[in-house]
Amino acid sequence: MKRIEVNTKTNNYNIIISNNFDSLQEHLSKVGMDNKKVCIITDDNVSKLYLDNLCNIISKITDELSYLVIPHGEANKNLDTINTIYKKMIEEKLDRESYLIALGGGVTGDMVGYASATYMRGNKFIQIPTTLLSQVDSSIGGKTGVDFDGYKNIIGAFHQPELVYINTSTLMTLPKKEISAGMGEVIKHGLIASKEYFNYIRANSSKIMNLDNEIMEQLIYESCVIKSKVVSMDEKEKGVRATLNFGHTIGHAVERLFDFNLLHGECVGLGMVSAAYLSYLLKQIDSSELDDIKACIQSFDLPIKIDKLNELDIYNELYHDKKTKNNELNFILLNGVGSCEIRDDLDKEDIMKAIKYIL
Repeated sequence: MKRIEVNTKTNNYNIIISNNFDSLQEHLSKVGMDNKKVCIITDDNVSKLYLDNLCNIISKITDELSYLVIPHGEANKNLDTINTIYKKMIEEKLDRESYLIALGGGVTGDMVGYASATYMRGNKFIQIPTTLLSQVDSSIGGKTGVDFDGYKNIIGAFHQPELVYINTSTLMTLPKKEISAGMGEVIKHGLIASKEYFNYIRANSSKIMNLDNEIMEQLIYESCVIKSKVVSMDEKEKGVRATLNFGHTIGHAVERLFDFNLLHGECVGLGMVSAAYLSYLLKQIDSSELDDIKACIQSFDLPIKIDKLNELDIYNELYHDKKTKNNELNFILLNGVGSCEIRDDLDKEDIMKAIKYIL
């Protein structure tokens, strides 16, 4: 078992990484859940796998336990589902000292976090992420939200959890495509923060795709360390936290134009190739580094090219991104593998070249 501490201005909490749920009860008690009202929110896929087990564990520390099963998938990440969660919270008479538990992937975690942030102006919630993408990224740092009118996470709030409990064995039930998608965020961490970690990812690609337990635990730990450090320095994305958006500017545009029919990690992979090419155009990485990045992304069965889209449509879509400020596009570019910077001064011509590079 590994433990990482996240320290923010609004809350300090632990990330626990284990290969089972054996110590979950202990850690829930440590954050004060004993004898409190608790509601588990999970989706109709995850509920079949882990809900009964979780209820058995939590019922040992409180008698006031309820749950809600919501429909899975990005298509249901909307205010209608949030309303369903609010109604359940009111029905169960939850208050500010009650706990919501997000059991599932990033969609569930984002929505439960948002419901927790806004119900009675904020109550407590726990993240129990069950996908690789949510374990290394979305469950950490308190970004919560829902999609609206086709725009991803356009409505949201910063609201830190009380605990993130990662059971790596849940990865065994995921389709390979979901593992690949999660690796998009993992690769991103290496590219922006640690060349050594990026090389570790490349060297262990086959073991990772085969879910070698020791390798996966180390991989998740390293990614969580990188993200927790950034979040601790910049909780509300006023500066350095924006570097975690490497690959997301163009990635989110592609994701929306495909009406969310591509997985988030697949779109991030495409966005990283495009951002890496921009870095190459500006002579911030060389051709061998660009080739290494593309090879790494491909080794996890993530796309580096895409069709059926028009480059001008992608460019125009960039202006709907949350990171755009004063109508200026913000990009995260590499300064070599393992280092990056935030740029808002790029020429349209170069951005269009980077978009065409993935078409």
